[in-house]
Amino acid sequence: MNFKYPVWHRLHKQTNKTVLRSAADKSGLPAGSLVHIGKKHETACRISITQYNEDTLKQCEIKSISELQQLQDNKSIIWVNIDGLSDTSIVEHIGAELNIHPLVLEDILSTHQRPKLEEYEDYIYLVIKSISAQYNGNLDLRYEQISILLLANYVITFKEKADEIFKPVYYRMQNRKDRLRQSGSDYLAYVLLDTIVDEYFVVEDCLDDIIDPLEDSLLSNPTKEMLHTIQLLRRNLIAMKRSISPLRELLTTIQHANTALLHEKTLRYYGDVHDHVLRVTDSLDSYRERIASIQDIYLSSISNKLNETMKILTIFASIFIPLTFIAGIYGMNFEHMPELKWRWAYPALWIIFIAIGIGLLIYFRKKKWL
Repeated sequence: MNFKYPVWHRLHKQTNKTVLRSAADKSGLPAGSLVHIGKKHETACRISITQYNEDTLKQCEIKSISELQQLQDNKSIIWVNIDGLSDTSIVEHIGAELNIHPLVLEDILSTHQRPKLEEYEDYIYLVIKSISAQYNGNLDLRYEQISILLLANYVITFKEKADEIFKPVYYRMQNRKDRLRQSGSDYLAYVLLDTIVDEYFVVEDCLDDIIDPLEDSLLSNPTKEMLHTIQLLRRNLIAMKRSISPLRELLTTIQHANTALLHEKTLRYYGDVHDHVLRVTDSLDSYRERIASIQDIYLSSISNKLNETMKILTIFASIFIPLTFIAGIYGMNFEHMPELKWRWAYPALWIIFIAIGIGLLIYFRKKKWL
């Protein structure tokens, strides 16, 4: 959809008005405006088709949504996967071809959505966040919004970029005896959800690999780099919680949905995904508590190191205070100071200095201050 923006609008001077960075850029636009909101990926839009039933499996790529009409078959399930959202016309054509509500199409292109489920008469719309982790000295979590349209004989997935997150699903489809080949579109939607949620456990393993060594080395040698790692982990855990927690509500809604698109025997599998999400959210709460305790330990360790340093400095100051007092007395320029005329006054003074220092050290040792 093309719009003419007024001069005062922030998009007026932008060259590419179909790709926005923030939801704030869309302020003032009418509902249902098809513009891509989110990070612009270099992935070119690609439409891949997987058509299958118990006996046959066909995979191909198409250039236009209009080619879907040639593939329609009541005996087969068609999975349409779209990699890349920069070409908004593809989403618009899908909406026209399958009679999808404009607000759903708008949400598909807005990649800052909260995971949710919307139920319509002929289809169900799902939004879920995929999370992948990379660790190269620093934890790098990458988020991707995946939208799923579930229809009677169609499942349509919209991804921000091309990746291999659904590679296990394609692999399962090669097996003719797999339950996926023998079930309907609702089971395919479950498999896609389960594949995305399984990646959360991979992220958990990555977090374990970072947090466990951090806890072990924190007491012995706390450093500024550790504090940076702790703060990074806290931010990542908050972001993960924001992306994963709504899935509990989403999956609960699926299990109680009153629609012919979801068969009763398939709802058990959605319940299994719900259990996985609960495990992940419980783990995230545990990680947050561990990070909070690690931060407290870090601060305590730094405080203890400072106390040890101050104790050593105080001990040295305590030893030198009486010595400085004696040296100050004999540094005064009075005429009648008989000790200044004594032959052995200087070595005697050194003996006194040494005796005071050793005596104080022995005293501190007995008091267990050293």
